[in-house]
Amino acid sequence: MTTIDIYQIDAFTNHLFGGNPAAVCPLKEWLPDELLLNIAKENNLAETAYFVQQSEDRYHLRWFTPEIEIDLCGHATLASAFVIFNELNFKGDEVHFDSMSGPLSVKKIGDQLELNFPSRPPIPAGLPEGIRDGFNLAPLEVWKARDYVLVYENEEDIKAIRPDLSVLNQVNMDPGGIIVTAKSSREGVDFVSRFFTPQAAVFEDPVTGSAHCTLVPFWAERLNKSTFQAEQLSERRGELSCELKGERVAIRGSVVKYLQGTIAIK
Repeated sequence: MTTIDIYQIDAFTNHLFGGNPAAVCPLKEWLPDELLLNIAKENNLAETAYFVQQSEDRYHLRWFTPEIEIDLCGHATLASAFVIFNELNFKGDEVHFDSMSGPLSVKKIGDQLELNFPSRPPIPAGLPEGIRDGFNLAPLEVWKARDYVLVYENEEDIKAIRPDLSVLNQVNMDPGGIIVTAKSSREGVDFVSRFFTPQAAVFEDPVTGSAHCTLVPFWAERLNKSTFQAEQLSERRGELSCELKGERVAIRGSVVKYLQGTIAIK
């Protein structure tokens, strides 16, 4: 029998049942991809992260949705670092990962953790018919990096968006998602967003770190500043402190452990 430790972590929140939950499975060596995907399906969370230690402070990190392996995931990286720092007796203040998106790192900043991720600036784009017909409100602007970015007039528009799953689930993102965003009018919050992934098991992602690799350079240009407080307005909500650092984006947040256990595979 093979046993695998598993943790479920709520990322980008300071309280249970908030932020974005991710499963984290430390491995001694890589298991077959089919098994990794089946575990992610069984977990039925937006992402399950797996890592294998390569050296004292370096790990190979991979992320699986219930459908596919993806190239970048912020909240599951934050969750993985939390497990390494708090459950695996890691003594340092910064951990390094190798991934499909190149080298990544996470460091302790007080009682929070900070991701160092690649910046993915968007460019102006057309709006595919399937996406246009899938939302009750039309955006003011459309941009695209990995994900489509739909820009709206204000925060109330973001809250009022009602996606039509029957329409949007016909759109092949291959992979990627749809970010909706607007400038916030509240003091202490610079911009807000929501994130949708057509055809995915979790259609609206609670908090999407990787989306902020695009949102941060976009709003840096628009607001002429480099540091931001951001909120993702999902039902669970998430709070992110972000900074544009050249071709990298720093994304900081709090993390809470929900559960730990063991997977038993015969």
